[in-house]
Amino acid sequence: MKRATNTRQRIRQGLLLTSLLLFPITINYLSPYVIMDGASQGIVNGSAIVFSFLFLSSLFLGRAWCAWVCPAGGLGEACSKVNDRPIQSKWADRVKWIIWFPWLALIIFLVVKAGGYHQINPLLDTVNGISVAGDADRPALYAYIIYYGVIVLFAGSAVIFGRRAGCHTLCWMAPFMILGRKLRNLAGWPALRLQAQPDQCTSCKTCTTHCPMSLPVDQMVKSNQMEHSECILCGSCIDGCPKKVITYTFQSGKA
Repeated sequence: MKRATNTRQRIRQGLLLTSLLLFPITINYLSPYVIMDGASQGIVNGSAIVFSFLFLSSLFLGRAWCAWVCPAGGLGEACSKVNDRPIQSKWADRVKWIIWFPWLALIIFLVVKAGGYHQINPLLDTVNGISVAGDADRPALYAYIIYYGVIVLFAGSAVIFGRRAGCHTLCWMAPFMILGRKLRNLAGWPALRLQAQPDQCTSCKTCTTHCPMSLPVDQMVKSNQMEHSECILCGSCIDGCPKKVITYTFQSGKA
């Protein structure tokens, strides 16, 4: 698949690559397990802070994190060189919710059992802030097993099923941003969005071809409904469109 290669997309790919290379350091700040460990001790840790930030940022930036910063997203896009098949099953997008709801319920249970949060420690389960470093209580081997387990999950799903498959099915962070985005739409306050000019569209479907989340962007343009819970605001459809039909906008509304 020929992808947009303008400066914005090169910068985006560079940021994703940098984030992926830093993943051994940052994995605990994005970990579904570490937040449970902190909850069981009544500690607000790094992952709890990051997940809260993702929710708050989504009120204004939607799922831009997924497109520009997420290391798992970067891994998924790298694996598209192996399998670039679009993910078109609607059930795929529901899998992450089946994972997320029980996980969130368990976190709430652990926090209540611990008597609530009563301490803040962003560096919980890290050594000098590095996630895969080991110490006497937590060997580095254990941290590396977790790290490579996550790598195998996201890389394996992308290689087997196609384009950013892990983002559709496995991601425990996406629901926070999807809910924040829905709240934003209900409130109607200004936020980063996509805007289209349907009358300028020539139905070349280049936007759909370029979309790393396998969205039917050409249909969204024709219906002038650019809001989609799986849109990550990467701008690939903007930069790949020969007629510049789609643009970013920062305004109120639902589309």
